[in-house]
Amino acid sequence: MKDSYEDIIDLPHPTSKKHERMSRMNRAAQFAPFSALTGLGRAFKQTADKNEEKWEMEYGEEDETDIMDDP
Repeated sequence: MKDSYEDIIDLPHPTSKKHERMSRMNRAAQFAPFSALTGLGRAFKQTADKNEEKWEMEYGEEDETDIMDDP
């Protein structure tokens, strides 16, 4: 059986005449992880802010560590 790539196996790799070759750093960035859960950090912050407001309404502006240490 004849190798199906025999006619092209020794040809040089094609390069673009219009575009410069991409740097390794830029190429790696294309495959880097992306933020699949956009807005998650913002949601955490909003929840923390609401909880802090509830805490202050219930316990006032006292030092949080003092309240946590009370039996």
